[in-house]
Amino acid sequence: MSSPEATAHEPAPRRPAMSRRALLGASGLMAGLLVMSACSSENDRLAEQAANDGSNYVAGDGSVQEFAPEERGEPVHFESTLFDGSAVDPARWTGEVVVINFWYAACAPCRVEAPDLAELHQEFADDGVQFYGVNTRDTQPTAEAFERRFGIEYPSMEDRDGRVMLAMTDYVPPSAVPTTLVLDRDGRVSARILGIAEPGTLRALITTALEESSQA
Repeated sequence: MSSPEATAHEPAPRRPAMSRRALLGASGLMAGLLVMSACSSENDRLAEQAANDGSNYVAGDGSVQEFAPEERGEPVHFESTLFDGSAVDPARWTGEVVVINFWYAACAPCRVEAPDLAELHQEFADDGVQFYGVNTRDTQPTAEAFERRFGIEYPSMEDRDGRVMLAMTDYVPPSAVPTTLVLDRDGRVSARILGIAEPGTLRALITTALEESSQA
């Protein structure tokens, strides 16, 4: 049997050490909760940015819609600024057929159609057809790098605030990029392509607008 002295010298249960571990664990949990709470708004912003990156776009299905003259309504109207700093509004293209293309550099379908748009711009230059891009996301250096790469010589306007797209919501679904519009000589939308503008289709729509104008 153990003597009272031996029993008195037996190690006491290690409750204090266990309590310290529990306390540390609880402190870590509390710290984690505080960090999660503090970062929740930042995570929301990061999620929003991820939703708006170049890999996430709402592309059209390539559908084409033409509007008969009696269905076109009023001329489109908006004001914006080109990347070169000059102001732009419909007064710039009064009396001309116009092509307006909504795009941004990381949009895969935009990259597919860019060379064709550049060629069509050159093809119809002698007919006075004006081309304008509406860039929905990029800064000027990014947009200009894209234009150099694909040989695009017509100007684009900066529309990161969405004012042009908002003004055109009757014809441009809010996130459908690319979208291409053809305006008649009265500034009314005569045709719309949601998605990639197939060059033969866009050529026909421009030609129709030109011939219609000449017969008026």
